[in-house]
Amino acid sequence: MLRPYQKINRRNSRVINVGNVKIGGNNPIAVQTMTNTLTSNAKDTISQIERSAKLGADIVRVSIPDKDSSESLQEIVKHSSVPIIADIHFHYKRAIEAAKNGASCIRINPGNIGNIERIKEVIRAAKDNNCSIRVGVNAGSLEKQVLEKYSEPNPEALVESAKLNIKILEDNDFFNFKISVKSSDIFMSINAYRQLAKLCDYPLHLGITEAGGKRTGSIKSSIGIGNLLLDGIGDTIRVSLSEEPEEEVKVGYEILKSLALRNRGVKIISCPSCARQQFQVIDVVKNLEKKLDDISTPITVSIIGCVVNGPGEATMTDIGVTGGGNNTHMIYVDGKKNNVVKNVDLEDYLENIIRKKSAELQIQE
Repeated sequence: MLRPYQKINRRNSRVINVGNVKIGGNNPIAVQTMTNTLTSNAKDTISQIERSAKLGADIVRVSIPDKDSSESLQEIVKHSSVPIIADIHFHYKRAIEAAKNGASCIRINPGNIGNIERIKEVIRAAKDNNCSIRVGVNAGSLEKQVLEKYSEPNPEALVESAKLNIKILEDNDFFNFKISVKSSDIFMSINAYRQLAKLCDYPLHLGITEAGGKRTGSIKSSIGIGNLLLDGIGDTIRVSLSEEPEEEVKVGYEILKSLALRNRGVKIISCPSCARQQFQVIDVVKNLEKKLDDISTPITVSIIGCVVNGPGEATMTDIGVTGGGNNTHMIYVDGKKNNVVKNVDLEDYLENIIRKKSAELQIQE
């Protein structure tokens, strides 16, 4: 029920294909993650991909460090419900193998893939196998000539690297690609993306690389990715966390949901709790987030511990609860007071009515 106060005007980028997912233009901003299993272990990798896909991952990237991994791609692609990106560093032959073995996209870092002839071979393999490319420029591995020119990584150096590699792809009549210019420094990343967005119309993949653990990485990514999305920049995102891939997907969606750019699953509005709370707000919210993460239908839920803001927040959500004292709770549905419950297991009660409402909304779609 919540509606954005202001709509973001997105940058007008061209559209490319990553398997059956369209990136750019007015298409939904795609959420990506990356597996941390051994890619050569197809079973574990497929399992991790599917867990991420169930949480909403549109695309999943896997690392291809050796031939066993590129060969394993055949089995992984066969059983994956989402397009697979092959992440390549140093070994251009792995990129060629990945394209032949079913990858929907190859991510190459121009600073370490090799000379121009090797890059041309990768481009030919991508063309022959209907495979897109991501030019993954990274502050930690810029080309030697770029570093010599700028002395150190900075926004201009990242953009220079991107421009050099855009030219190589264009000169070889290849246009099915997207670009990223990542750094672990938020300001460097934001400035580089803003500059690049003015210079080309190719889709941009956003991220703050090596952002850190769950808490620090989520905050850094929210600031960096969020600022760019507010500018209308960005066609696909990956939140890089020292965490499981599923957590990256959750945080990525929360960023997009907060900006009304994607709307998937349960969105909980809850108070931080205080001495006025009439039930344990923190515990209820934590447990419901875990219990309800399988729901994909967009639904808003307000969980407020007392009557100060509870009734007002409930008028703007699909389901709402306000603590009313004496172990009673006011329940709101579709923004209107529905009933008052007393002496119930609040978590179970809310889960049941949220699932029921979610099913109703799904039918309406």
